[in-house]
Amino acid sequence: MLQVKLIVTGDDFGYCPRRNQGIVDCFLAGAVSNVSLLVNGSAAADAAKLARRYNIPIGLHANLSEGSPVCEVLKTNSSLLNQDGFFHGKMGFRTALSKGLLNMSEVKQELKAQVELFQELTGHLPPHMDGHQHVHVLPEVRHVFAEVLEEYGIKYTRVPIEPGLHNCDWIPPSLMEFYLGVEEDSFNTVDVFTRHGIRWTDIYIGLSTMGRNMSVGAIGSAIDAAVAELVSRAAAAPQSGAVSVELMVHPGYPSVPPLGGCGEGPDDFSQSWERLHELQTLMKPELQSHYKARNIQLCSFKDL
Repeated sequence: MLQVKLIVTGDDFGYCPRRNQGIVDCFLAGAVSNVSLLVNGSAAADAAKLARRYNIPIGLHANLSEGSPVCEVLKTNSSLLNQDGFFHGKMGFRTALSKGLLNMSEVKQELKAQVELFQELTGHLPPHMDGHQHVHVLPEVRHVFAEVLEEYGIKYTRVPIEPGLHNCDWIPPSLMEFYLGVEEDSFNTVDVFTRHGIRWTDIYIGLSTMGRNMSVGAIGSAIDAAVAELVSRAAAAPQSGAVSVELMVHPGYPSVPPLGGCGEGPDDFSQSWERLHELQTLMKPELQSHYKARNIQLCSFKDL
């Protein structure tokens, strides 16, 4: 039977103490195998300590859209900030980018500052680096992001192209529109990342299984269908006898204001019951049984 190497990445590690605790609980239960750290998160230093204590594989969740920059010189008078002195936000960042208002040298400066802070907090460079709210695959940003990864020798990233996304009729139209935008940006990023020698898993899953849409069945069938599709494309048959998959997840105990966030307090996403729903689903024994039955082995990027 084909072996599947599954990286279950808990995003937003460092966002708040309750998110940290939830992600650690998932790791200790064997439900999450990798984490992505927000270095501008209010509980980032605590998250780095927890990763060291429990030997949790940790990479960088580069953030250009929520909260405050970590680069001192960009904290005032930067194209990356709105009039309140914070990043432009998930959609605001995209709008500012499309209007040509963002200075790419400042984007690069901030990304490098986040890598440096990650190293300061953890004692090592990130083995993988992705983007909070998928900013790393946006036009222009993708080139700068790739340059930073190559400069620091960071080998792995995430390319959020999810097989079967178009058939997910349970995703509300407004959200689907955003996801399809992310998908298009990702297709346009593949060549850029490839040219810079950056790698990612064979399969990405995480948009169709997010929050309330996460269930043991949804995760199982998403992985099964994606692996079957990959194998059926004979040309893309894995040489190693193993297929790599990254499952992006956002488990945690919901944030309780004012604690949390990246400088502006916790957002609705982090305060939602859906964080706890993801945590409880990922920990279900039926999911572990499914992994066993399908020869799915949880791992991190260093195991690829």
